[in-house]
Amino acid sequence: MVTFEGLPGAVAVSHLRVYDWPTEDGLRGGTPHLHLTCSEGYVVVGGAGSVQTLTTSGFRQTPLTAGSLVWFTPGTIHRLVNDDALCIVVLMQNSGLPEAGDAVLTLPPRCLTDTDTYRAAAALPADAAEPEQERAARVRRDLAVEGFLALRRATEAGDPEPLAAFHRAAAALVKHRTDDWRGRWEQGAAAASRATGEQLDSLAQGDSGHLALACVHAEQPSAYRKFGMCGRLDVYGG
Repeated sequence: MVTFEGLPGAVAVSHLRVYDWPTEDGLRGGTPHLHLTCSEGYVVVGGAGSVQTLTTSGFRQTPLTAGSLVWFTPGTIHRLVNDDALCIVVLMQNSGLPEAGDAVLTLPPRCLTDTDTYRAAAALPADAAEPEQERAARVRRDLAVEGFLALRRATEAGDPEPLAAFHRAAAALVKHRTDDWRGRWEQGAAAASRATGEQLDSLAQGDSGHLALACVHAEQPSAYRKFGMCGRLDVYGG
């Protein structure tokens, strides 16, 4: 009998305090980006702000206040705006893959030409002191906002090509990682789905054996206030 012991449906969670650094358009907030294989959700637990999204359907701004629940599918460019101490519990598909590689920042096209160029612009210095990490996080955030605003302007002007070009570049940048991502999916969401199927089969036959395998798990964050794409993160499970 198979029992999946991860979080329900192999989601992952983190606690996010959205950056309050100002940007070139006068707003405060995080780094615009998209995910290529993962949906993501926000449960707002404090403060106020909004999430700006950009898809082939256009630009949208969704208000966020305590109690708001918002989620979006792969390919949605999203940018968090912090009006007043915005804090969010982030729900991530595929065992936290959005924080483990499935994200491409909306950097300008000059930074998307190949993996080395992208990595140089997007990576944070892992072993640097906090002030240096903050400086690097702000630089990459500002680059991503520059790219996002250009994509928004083009989309709103009726020109779909810049957004399509960004989608192509994003897919090319992550192509070499898909085997690793597949392994995470197979051990997470796919395994959870298989376990449910087997349990349904057992119950249909009157077999309750899997109930004897019940267990309880509890965790505290494994790291606090890490510099993330959208803000400072408390993360679970490494």
